[in-house]
Formats: sequence, structure tokens, C-alpha cells
Amino acid sequence: MKEYKSDKLRNVGIVAHGGAGKTSLTEAMLFNSGAVNRLGRVDDGSATTDFEPEEVKRKVTISTALAPCEWRDHKINFVDTPGYADFVAEVKGALRAVDSALIVLCAAAGVEVETEKVWNYANELSLPRIGFINKMDRENADFYSVVESMKEKFGNGVIPVQLPIGAQDSFNGVVNVITMKSYLAAKSGKECTEADIPADMLEQAQEARAALVEAAAEGNDELLTKYLEGEELSNEEIKIGLLAGIAQAKVFPVLCGSALKNIGVRQALDTIISCLPAPDATPILGYHPVSKDPVERSAADPFSAMVFKTTADPFVGRLSYIRLFSGSMKSDSTLYNATKEKSERIGTIFTLRGKHQEPISNVYAGDIVVVAKLQETATGDSLCDKDKPILFEPIAYPKPMFTRTIEAKNKGDEDKIGQALARLMDEDPTFKVRKNMETHQLLISGMGELHLDIMSERMKRKFGVETLLATPKVPYRETIRGSAKVEGKHKKQSGGHGQYGHVWLQLDPLAPGAEFEFVDSIFGGAVPRQYIPAVEKGVREALAGGLLAGYPMVDVKVTLTDGSYHTVDSSEMAFKIASTMALRKGVLQAKPVLLEPIYAIEVIVPESYMGDVIGDLNTKRGRIQGMEPIGGGLGRVKAQVPLAEMFRYSIDLRSITQGRGSFDMDFSHYEDVPARIAEAIIANAKKDKIEEA
Repeated sequence: MKEYKSDKLRNVGIVAHGGAGKTSLTEAMLFNSGAVNRLGRVDDGSATTDFEPEEVKRKVTISTALAPCEWRDHKINFVDTPGYADFVAEVKGALRAVDSALIVLCAAAGVEVETEKVWNYANELSLPRIGFINKMDRENADFYSVVESMKEKFGNGVIPVQLPIGAQDSFNGVVNVITMKSYLAAKSGKECTEADIPADMLEQAQEARAALVEAAAEGNDELLTKYLEGEELSNEEIKIGLLAGIAQAKVFPVLCGSALKNIGVRQALDTIISCLPAPDATPILGYHPVSKDPVERSAADPFSAMVFKTTADPFVGRLSYIRLFSGSMKSDSTLYNATKEKSERIGTIFTLRGKHQEPISNVYAGDIVVVAKLQETATGDSLCDKDKPILFEPIAYPKPMFTRTIEAKNKGDEDKIGQALARLMDEDPTFKVRKNMETHQLLISGMGELHLDIMSERMKRKFGVETLLATPKVPYRETIRGSAKVEGKHKKQSGGHGQYGHVWLQLDPLAPGAEFEFVDSIFGGAVPRQYIPAVEKGVREALAGGLLAGYPMVDVKVTLTDGSYHTVDSSEMAFKIASTMALRKGVLQAKPVLLEPIYAIEVIVPESYMGDVIGDLNTKRGRIQGMEPIGGGLGRVKAQVPLAEMFRYSIDLRSITQGRGSFDMDFSHYEDVPARIAEAIIANAKKDKIEEA
């Protein structure tokens, strides 16, 4: 592939709800441009951009894939993204790297949940976008219904620039309402046949053209004046106005076709070249790493770039996907990582088409390339000229919402898990790992159940580690609500030196969060000074091991008030045992209770679902703290819910809201477990202890 300057580049993110056919459309565009010599299919695992084994197995896109092609003396970098909510990190990263989005919709399903989400992501970045209504050959396909749905959801800026000729089984071409020509599918090969508009569609096409002319005129003051004065706009003027509206993300052209039948695909490529902006159209904003002053970069300025994706390959090593915003980059050179404040040596620069690598010696502003084995650089890092530093805003990723424990299936693989998990965290910013020090479990968190299942499969395939995933334990705690004064005496005589320790302990509850307090109130040497640390140690160890259900006991004040000793038989061990005995006896008299962690959660959902969400939280022992509208048809519900009820909440919320809801949660406090539930937890703890013994 030859080298391209900024004005001859187009970077297009292909986004959609899962199943709309974006990967098939990507494949068809690669085929029509000659980038691949056969039309691969998702169903048989031969699609260029779905090459990971997990993608082939499930027939869904899981990872963002780069797919460059050449069309009419331009290079188009297509970035094919996943369509499922669990892999939102891939979509977010991809949209930061591109200059426009091609949003694919199914002609039968129309606007779906993820369609709305990716549209909103594009809105946040003010990305120009084109809609492509795919699968026009499918049963129940209805182009006009989908367009109306798009207008209802996304506004009147949605304007068809093509109309389908026929639908479902009879679909065989498209009408271009700018040129007022039709393009019929060829019986074989890639080419299509240009023809006049079918007579029965002429009136429809004229109405669509009138709407398009009006939208185009609104993008340019001169054209608007001409339009309002009743003058006819030429095709060239329509394009000028259309381009202005698209660049401002106010006009969104809609195309149609069938990726599998290769209809409308060449016209889509033409529209991408003629209507979507080149990378040099708008300067990129950042800020100085030290002064924090705003900094602007245009294509001709010194080198700057961002890493928008990282993959961990066990053979090649770390692969960094880089979008250049300004300047140029050469193989075998040194870059400066402004985020980490370190220099990086790069070797070969290459582009990827799926998994196929193609080396590039020079790359210019606006292009997207891949570099292997960067040591310090991670996703979201800013690269630049060291003498002209710039930092770009980091990519905003949602917090992970689903957590599982992970452990090695086979003994001996424990050491491999840490390294494998670290590599996977490099790949995916929404995948997190932590050790729960209370339950001693290794926890992994992600966007959903499928996300974590995929990560487990990758660990086996890439790093040879088989793992088991399970629901985490709840880090319960214990405390007391009353006071007690108890005696503990350990006396044992078995020939020779015996054992003797004798203490009186006073147990009192402390305020939540006070943890533990030990007070020495001995007078007159009833317990010698050298044994008092042993008493405290025995108390601490007994509290840490739990006295009710095996969970740590907290917020307890223990006062050593009295005791006795034997000049020969007393020892540190004897007093430690005596204090443990006293504590066990005293806890039972001091109204022990089980505590559970309570989390403060905020749920963001469309207002129409708020009632269902509140009802569901009530079934989870949640306490609603408040609810309020936040604009855009969304509402916020605040609640406090026990952690024990939250492990599957991401699945429940997705089901209740059809995938439109999201939530965030943070630890709030501990409080008493209801008696009925506490009894079951204590009974299970005793049962587990017996089984372990």
C-alpha cells in the first residue's frame, strides 16, 4: 500500500447494534475495493475482521479490528467495532481514533439499543456520521420505517440520500437522489449498472430530493438565500451544503443496501470519499503537560498521536494501535510518551487488515498504524515530539459492573495467572483485577458475564492457563451490641511444668468504624506485665478468626480487668489461650450480630423504566434514597443495597431496561444482617467448617 497524505485519508468507525451486519459490510467494502480477493462471511468464520478464535466460535465481533483499503485514489481506514455492550471499551477507543462514523442498522430490526448508544457516543465527540440501512434483502425489511424511527430518535437531520429499489426478495438496487440515477445489482462480479429511476419510484425520489435540497441549503447561508428565493440548486451546490451539514454533525445522510448481496456497497464507498471529512479538516485540541495550557495541533504541526488500543500477543508481544494527529512518524525512530514522561524506541511500523500485517516505512498525520513491543506505552497514552509536548484528554471508559472470582483450574498454574491477567488488563481498560484481603479471593471485574467468559477463554488460548470463575464471597463482619464481663481460665497439669492462665475481660461495643480497642486495667500485678501482650494477642487473633460465623469481629472494646497467675506454670501461651476462652464465652453473652457491606448505587435509566428499577431494588432489600430526572429522557435513582444482592445486578438491569440502563456503586457502610438471613449464613458457615474438617 502506498503512502497517503492527510487530504487523501478517511478514518471511519463502523458501529452498530450486534447483528446489524457491520462486519459483513466491512468485508463487502474490502472486497469491492480489491483489498481482499474473496468475499468472506461471518457465518463460516472467514470474515477478515473477525479473526480471533472467540469471534469465529461465537460469530460476533469482540475486538476492534483495523481494515484499510484503497478507493478512488484515497485510503480508507475502516475500524470495525463490537456491537455488544460488554465490549464498550473497544467502541470508545475506536471512536477516539476516527474522524467519522458509519452507523449500520438492520432493515428489519431498525434502531436498537446499541444503535442509540453508539449514536450518543458519536454525539459526545461531535463526529460526522452516515447511516447505512443494511439487509434490505431480508424478510420484513422496511427502509422507510427505519428512517422514520431514526428521525424520531436522532432528529430531522437524518436525511436519505438513497432509496431502495424493491425490498426483501425483490431488492435489487438503489436510487441516488442527488444524481437522480439508479444503480442496479450486477448479476455477477462487483460492478453495478447505472440506469434511469424506475417510473414507479420517480415521485418518491423527487420528494426525497426536495427534502435533501432543503437540508443542504440550511448548511450554507448563500444556498439558503437562493433556496428561499425559489431558485434551483445544482447537484454541486447540494453537495456543498450537504458537506457543511455533515461536517458540523447536523446532517446525517442515510444509505441502504445489502452487504451479503453486495448491493449499494460501491455507492457507500463513493459517499465516504465524497461526503466524510479528511483528518486534516479540524485541528485537535490538547494541553501542555506542565502548564496545562490549551494546545492545538494541525496536520502540519510537530508529531503527536494517541494509542487507542492495545493487544497482548504471546508471540509478537504488545501491539499498540496509534492514531497520528499531526506530523509524521518513521520506522526505527524514537517517540516521546508525554503521559509516562518516557521515551520509546519503535521498530517496524505496519498496518493491519484483520490479522494480516503490511509494513509501512513512513506514516503521515491522520493515518492509523500499529507498532509492536512498546515497553511503557498503554492505551490512552499521548505520544509526541519531546520538544513540543502535548497531552490529549484520556479516553473515557465506563466502570466495570460485573465481578467474579478467578482461580487456576490446575495446581501449578497459580503463578501464571498474575502475568496473564496483567497482560489482559493492558488490552482492556474496562477489565480490572484485585485481591480481596478479607475473603482472600482474586476478583476480576468487567462489563458483563460474556466479557469475563471471553477473558477466561483468552487466558487459556494465549497463556495456557485454565481458570474457574465463581460468585465472590460477601466480606461479612461480626460485632456485638451488648456488654459482658467474663472469666477465662486455662489450667492444665500433666506432669512436669503445667499450664496456667487466668483473666477477667470486659467486652463493650464501639462506634462503627472504630475497629478494636484493648485496655489494660490491671492493678496490683494480678496479671504480670510480661503476659499482658499475650492476652491482647489472643484477643486479636480470636476476633480476626470470627466467633459467630468465621468472619472478622470489629468495633469491640476489650478491657483486661483482673486475673491470676502461677509462678511456675504460667506462660504467654497459657494466658493467650485463657483470653481466647474468655472472649468466646463473652461474645455469646454480648448480643453478637452479623454485619454486611451496604453499597450506595446510582442507576441511570430512561424515565419510562424508573418504576421497574425501583421495584426491582426493593426486592433486593434496597432502600431508595431519591430519584430525579437528569435530562434527555433519563432519570437517576439513588439507593443503598446490600452487596450480597448486587453480584448479578448488571444482568438484571440489562434485562429490565433492554440494555439501556447503567449503574455505579461505591461502598457506603456496614449494618446488621436481618435475623432470618443471618441464621442461614451462620448455619452455612458451620456446615462448611464441618466439611473442611
